Amino acid sequence: MAAADLLVIILDLILRHIPIIYREYFLFLESIPVCNIHAVLVYAVTDCSVWFTVTFTIDRFVAICFQKLKSKYCTEKTAAVDLGTVTVLSCLKNITWYFILTGYYQLVNEPWFCWVTTRVYDSRVWATIELLHYILTPGVAFMLILLLNAFTVRHILVNSRGRRRLRAQKHWESRRDPEMESRRKSIILLLSISASFILLWGMFMIYSIWFRMQQLLISVYLPVFLGEMGFMLQLLSCCTNTSIYAITQTQYREQLKNMLKYPFTPIVKFMQR
Repeated sequence: MAAADLLVIILDLILRHIPIIYREYFLFLESIPVCNIHAVLVYAVTDCSVWFTVTFTIDRFVAICFQKLKSKYCTEKTAAVDLGTVTVLSCLKNITWYFILTGYYQLVNEPWFCWVTTRVYDSRVWATIELLHYILTPGVAFMLILLLNAFTVRHILVNSRGRRRLRAQKHWESRRDPEMESRRKSIILLLSISASFILLWGMFMIYSIWFRMQQLLISVYLPVFLGEMGFMLQLLSCCTNTSIYAITQTQYREQLKNMLKYPFTPIVKFMQR
């Protein structure tokens, strides 16, 4: 997840926007047909970022809800196969952008950063292909995350009620229950992931689908600034999920504390002498 998010930052946020900001130094790119290849890479790593989050959510769902399946599914080998499959399918799915877009940079701050021919722009076939692209990512991905997290939270709540009744019968209510605290943290994590995903991807998905529906069915236009804002939030979403998953892990927080304390450790030891 972290590797895919880093590639999104490099390919989408840096390599795409440097020519936009310093346009006068990159005019030579207008004569080099490389933009459509760049677009395929950008959309592929964005898909990987989204679907790696889905596969990680599936892994947590199995680990929490299916204890018997956990030992077989939640392994490094299975994770490698899942990530490899997602990467290959993301690359194959986004090859269509090579034919939709041209190879010349448009040098504007839009999700489509390559020149698009009038034939493609007005084509209902390509409009349908693009519409399906946005429905699959992030539409289907979000539905899977939402459903899996909902089932996981329900499973945790049902088990927690049973555990509370058992502890009440044994008069352990006043004792600290690490298991319940762990479950509470899991619920907060899952709800945070779902909320972050829908809030940051929602505007971009709605605007993109609406924009293409203009060529197919409707003639109501949305303000341009909604697309720009959705584009900004979509880029931000490629950083949040990895951060949320990492920060909520106790071991990660302990390592982070040790890293922050390390420069001051020699000073503290010297003063204690």
